[in-house]
Amino acid sequence: MRVLAAALAVAATVTTTAAAHDPEPSPPAASVKVEAGVSKGTGRLTPVAGAAELVAPLGVDPACPAKLRIGMRSDARKAAYATMRVELDPPLTASRAMLTSYLPPGYQVGANLLVAVPPGTQQGTYGLRLRTPDRTLEVPVEVVPVDGLDNGGNLALRRPVTASSQHVNANYPPCSVADGDRSSNGWAGGNGWNDATARAWPDTLAIALGGARQVSRVDLFTLDTERYPASRYGLRDWDVQAQVAGQWQTVAQVRGNTAGTARSDFAPVSADAVRIVALASNGANDYTRVIEVEVR
Repeated sequence: MRVLAAALAVAATVTTTAAAHDPEPSPPAASVKVEAGVSKGTGRLTPVAGAAELVAPLGVDPACPAKLRIGMRSDARKAAYATMRVELDPPLTASRAMLTSYLPPGYQVGANLLVAVPPGTQQGTYGLRLRTPDRTLEVPVEVVPVDGLDNGGNLALRRPVTASSQHVNANYPPCSVADGDRSSNGWAGGNGWNDATARAWPDTLAIALGGARQVSRVDLFTLDTERYPASRYGLRDWDVQAQVAGQWQTVAQVRGNTAGTARSDFAPVSADAVRIVALASNGANDYTRVIEVEVR
């Protein structure tokens, strides 16, 4: 089954910071992180990737390219500077051409690789190669139209998203609420939407479904980490609306939410878009913070 690329299978993770309680969200920390691993004593530098295949959809918002966690592990006996080259078949483009880090024996480094699909790219399989002096890891990149994605029943996946506003202090693209990543770990670094109007409501977030679809459930994931729990920083009150025959209809309401995830079930309707109308968050000086919206 084709899935959107997940986090790196080895221990390397993204380190980010979330929006603080004051009106200005914090910028993200570096996404490259070196961590201790287990040296195998082979003397090799091994490239690693978070998935055996990357699916890159055609025609999506450029602010939300396909993402893959890549890295390299040092099994050398001595500490050294390690470099891995990144090669990608054109016309696809990658966010980095190499990954370089000082690695003690047994350590590994990980980073996000963003893969952009220019307009007019032909559907098909493209090559991604991660090269160290010792080894080459090949990861095929499948370029498919959005309708060709295995969406797991989530009708919102990779569909166009529009928002009432977008904070510009960090990376909070509205399209990220439909990228398939429910985790808050990438907050302020490209995964999750933050509006631009502190303490001003309502805020809206709409997802076009690519035509009339039968919908009866919407799941919303708001900011929720150990440091920034949903009970203090997450979305509290909102309406779920469906666009039916060109008119927005409220099909569900959520009030008093303090959890990171809320599910709304309602009578089935034929809708070509779904909209979240945010009414309040759990902080006094607060914004609307949404990580992901799924429509079923």
